[in-house]
Amino acid sequence: QVQLVESGGGLVQAGGSLRLSCAASGRTFRYCAMGWFRQAPGKEREFVAAISGSGAGTLYVDSVKGRFTISRDNSKSTAYLQMNSLNAEDTAVYYCAQRSLASASDRNYDYWGQGTQVTVSS
Repeated sequence: QVQLVESGGGLVQAGGSLRLSCAASGRTFRYCAMGWFRQAPGKEREFVAAISGSGAGTLYVDSVKGRFTISRDNSKSTAYLQMNSLNAEDTAVYYCAQRSLASASDRNYDYWGQGTQVTVSS
């Protein structure tokens, strides 16, 4: 059974940084791409970033390019999202997700974490 557990969310001032972690278990981590998504109040969930199973390929939504960095440590079965220069528009519940293919993508994820709240105060 696949489990994804996020951590690292919290309250931060605008311009600050946070690093989210997603610990995975249940299937061979390096064979699975990982993604981060977010959902702000009253809005649909949106794709944020993805990373391939090897870590060589990454994908970002335009609004976070240059500010967020996705990474992974396959020896720890953990994915990360480093978020810098945060602003109020980044306030949302952040979810990590895993898909059965190794290639990075903004879709077709079949397992999801419970989410972690990120609040940016202006």
